[in-house]
Amino acid sequence: MKIKRRKTRTIQVGKIKIGGDNPIIVQSMTKSKLYDLEDIRKEIKELIEHSCELIRIAIPDKKSIDFLKKLIDEKIFKIPLVADIQFDYRLALECMDAGVDCVRINPGNIGGRNRVAEVINKARSKKVALRIGINSGSIDKKVLKKNKGDMARAMIESTLEYVRLLENLKFYNFKISAKASSVLDTINVYEVISEKVDYPLHLGVTEAGPVFSGSIKSSVGMGILLSRGIGDTVRVSLTGESVNEVDTGYIILNSLGLRKVGVDIVSCPTCGRTSGDFYKLVHEVEKLTSGIKKNLKIAIMGCIVNGPGEAKDADLGIAFGKKRAAIFLKGKVIKRVNKDFAVENFEQELRKII
Repeated sequence: MKIKRRKTRTIQVGKIKIGGDNPIIVQSMTKSKLYDLEDIRKEIKELIEHSCELIRIAIPDKKSIDFLKKLIDEKIFKIPLVADIQFDYRLALECMDAGVDCVRINPGNIGGRNRVAEVINKARSKKVALRIGINSGSIDKKVLKKNKGDMARAMIESTLEYVRLLENLKFYNFKISAKASSVLDTINVYEVISEKVDYPLHLGVTEAGPVFSGSIKSSVGMGILLSRGIGDTVRVSLTGESVNEVDTGYIILNSLGLRKVGVDIVSCPTCGRTSGDFYKLVHEVEKLTSGIKKNLKIAIMGCIVNGPGEAKDADLGIAFGKKRAAIFLKGKVIKRVNKDFAVENFEQELRKII
């Protein structure tokens, strides 16, 4: 079964297009402080190595602009850059002058219609995209009270109000995010918005939590929406390293057949037949394949029962016995080796196909 995506308009963000028939973009947000240039340079490099397609950076104050300019001048950003702005519209104006590709604002906390208009006018002249973003933690109390405490309804009302504001100002190069920490609210909000407007939608479950539980919540929420054809770009919000967000985002898209990027690892859950430290072996192979951008399916099986037969469609696989391991390509065993040298031999075959 192939998922049919809902048709949205296309917007331009730097060198990439979002929406329409374009691929669903995977993005992340840096965790490092802007003034800690060494750390943020390293983080940006790692994100790009993990196939991140768009980077967002928080701009909390005016002094952050100087550090942002330095990074832009260094040409470290090989992918589009989004400045995340809250409260101070002047920061948005300065970021656009500095050379960002997109600015994320919440029109409800930026200081009123006139200031939103200033941001839009600058974005129009600089050919910069906007992301209008709200989340369940930033809803106006008056709107929430009007909707009798129904968070989803309040979020929908606020989002559509902001859309009308930008349309009245004749600005259309924007995408929308309306994320809640509740998975069900997130699904409800995006489903309604996708029926009412055709702007690209940025999916996410906000404040999803630590890597393990947050990945599950994000996979459930975004997976349901994506399976219904909703969503043009995703960010998995995790309390952890930003590369985990990117990796998880691709796994979600790959599992639904919406993207084919990087390595898909298939491994057995283990049982009483599994011999040796199988978890360690899986971890070694996972580290070995991390960062590979070529579309590959890798199988790691703990015994001959779950060997080439169950993983015959894998590009490359390995099945462990008591003393030896079988390495196979497309279901056919090409060599049997001592378990102590299995990973080394597996790596040799992996390098041949990448």
